[in-house]
Amino acid sequence: MASTEFAFTNDAGIALAGILETGNVPVRAYAVFAHCFTCDKTSLAAVKVSRRLAQDGIGVLRFDFTGLGESEGEFGRGLSGDVKDIVSAVAAMAGAGMAPQLLIGHSFGGAAVLAAAGALGDVKAVAVIGAPFDARHILTHLGDALIDVSGDDRIPVSIGGREFLLGSDFVDDIRAQRQHSRIAELGRALLILHSPLDEVVSITNASEIFQAARHPKSFVSLDHADHLLRQGRDAVYAAEVIGAWSRRYLDIAVTQPVPPVRGLRVEETGIGKFQVRVVSRSGSFLVDEPTSVGGLASGPSPYDLIAAGLGACTAMTCRMYADRKGWPLERTIVEVGHTGRTVTSRETFTRRLGFEGRIDAAQEELLLEIADRCPVHRTLTEGAVVETSRIVGERDDGAPDIPDDHARQVAEACTDADTQ
Repeated sequence: MASTEFAFTNDAGIALAGILETGNVPVRAYAVFAHCFTCDKTSLAAVKVSRRLAQDGIGVLRFDFTGLGESEGEFGRGLSGDVKDIVSAVAAMAGAGMAPQLLIGHSFGGAAVLAAAGALGDVKAVAVIGAPFDARHILTHLGDALIDVSGDDRIPVSIGGREFLLGSDFVDDIRAQRQHSRIAELGRALLILHSPLDEVVSITNASEIFQAARHPKSFVSLDHADHLLRQGRDAVYAAEVIGAWSRRYLDIAVTQPVPPVRGLRVEETGIGKFQVRVVSRSGSFLVDEPTSVGGLASGPSPYDLIAAGLGACTAMTCRMYADRKGWPLERTIVEVGHTGRTVTSRETFTRRLGFEGRIDAAQEELLLEIADRCPVHRTLTEGAVVETSRIVGERDDGAPDIPDDHARQVAEACTDADTQ
């Protein structure tokens, strides 16, 4: 599962921390997840829902609201602050070529996405989990201490075992929210998920949201779940429902069936700056660059693949040679590193080998020697010819044939080692 850091700034220039879940399949649409009140992006619901959706091709940004988790700033700006953070998150995603079409909010985060959606033209669907109908619901959980707070005074409030400083600005902001009209004028497809056993935000809130909303709207009961979805299966179920429901409303990038290929095909996915999909006879996978250079880190880099080819070929060659000799080699481990060329040095791959089993020192030395005979090692050190031409005709004619002769070359390397 690919999880990459995604940092951005809100409207006040405060740095917010996020995690982008893109899974191991091509991303077909994007979403933003808003966590519950005083939670953060590592809450069980945020992680489980985001990762399950990513498995279905919906990339999800889960981030920390201002003053929570790893985000900077001071917590307690009220619902308006959370809404601004969501708008900033969507803008940052769109700026990176990943405009979200789906907003997901859990608990108070649900109230925030309902309030934010109206300002986000690209958002086509909203899903809320255990959300309150009225933002003032949160005040019922903060005790009576905030009722008389005034001016710039801020008082400590204990929430979930943690202490926060809240003041009259927070209370005034919550009381000023008009969620009923926002829900009625949402203008997006709405999915409401709520547990009938929810003791924090009662099921009546789901009924009120549903009644206020216009079609298309849907309700799904999260039977037996608690408010925080602490049973992982409940969060996964919620994600599966959201994924299936949202496909009717999102502009899903359709993955065209890929015809069988004789060699390899590499195609840009259109997701992020560098992401490509590699299709081989045995399946497909993503290749990307790290986030430090503008990629999504959704797969290995091209040089990672070269290093992997060297490591795999080395292990296979050692295995074949040990089996031929009847040695008790149980497992070969290969670690490969890469250093780019500089003005004074060549491109360098470093390789370390480990052998498990009851083999002696002399056998290990011979395996180290045979590693240098593996076909990929020879290709890297002796060179190869790359012939380039244009694709002519339909793509589904398949890529040029690549002879599947690696095993043959490994066998020849083992034979050569015995004859010298």
